[in-house]
Order: sequence, then structure tokens, then C-alpha cells
Amino acid sequence: MTREVAAVKTEAKRGTRQVGRNADSAVSASGFNGDFDALSSWGTFLARLILGLVLAWFGYHELVVPKLWTGYIPVLSPSSTLSQLLVLIHGVVLSVLAIGLIAGVMPRLLAGVSAVVMLEIVASLTITAGLSDLVLRDIGVLGLALAVMASHHERLILES
Repeated sequence: MTREVAAVKTEAKRGTRQVGRNADSAVSASGFNGDFDALSSWGTFLARLILGLVLAWFGYHELVVPKLWTGYIPVLSPSSTLSQLLVLIHGVVLSVLAIGLIAGVMPRLLAGVSAVVMLEIVASLTITAGLSDLVLRDIGVLGLALAVMASHHERLILES
């Protein structure tokens, strides 16, 4: 009885276009779904690369001109030596995360650390300036870090 039902379900009607199903029961028309599967691992690589470049950009600027960034430290005076030192340390952390992400060294772990750093940045900006376009931009970068951290498809990573 079940064989008859299976035969009826797979029988094609005259004049209709059939869409095949693969083993995962995902609809694929002429391999269309397979193309997206092949690109998904490259999408993760691209997200990791973009996250690394954003972190490198801000890390570089924090290291080169720390006085421009001291105003974002909520508790300390912007002109204090301690605030400049904290910005420099933050710039080093961002730069190390960026290099690791771009190089593909432990990308999921570094993306998780990047998410924690971005959460710190979002909290700091919200405390100092309230909700603004800067906060929303950094929430987007936080989302990118979380997406890279949650991904399983990796290309161009260093493995031991």
C-alpha cells in the first residue's frame, strides 16, 4: 500500500514542470539550492573578513590618535592619562582580534570575544550619549560578530 502511495506522489502529470527534492527534502530547481549551499561557507568567510576589517579600522585609529577616543570613556576625564592608556589598550585588543579574524585563527572564539567587546562599546556609548546612530551602528557590528560566532561553515581558516 505504501509503495503505491509513493508511486502516485512521484508520478508526473502531463504538461507540468517537476521540481525535484534532494535527500534533505529541500526544494531544488536545476541545482538552485545547491548553489546557495556552496556559497554559504563563503558568506561566513566574507562576514568574518568584514568584521575583521571594521575592528582593524577602529583599532588603528585608537592607537594612532587616542585623544579622539577618550571622550567615550564614561567615568574618567577625557584629558586624563589613564583614559588615554585605556584607549590604547582597547586599540590593541581590537587590532589583535582583527588580525586573528582576518587570518582565520580560531574565528568562532575570536568572534565571541569581539561580541563581548562590542557589547562593552554599545553599553559605553549608551551611557555617555544615549541611543544614537553610533550605538545602532555598533549594534549592527555586534550582530555581525554574533553571526560569525554562530556559523559552522568556514573557509580559509588556519587549523592545527
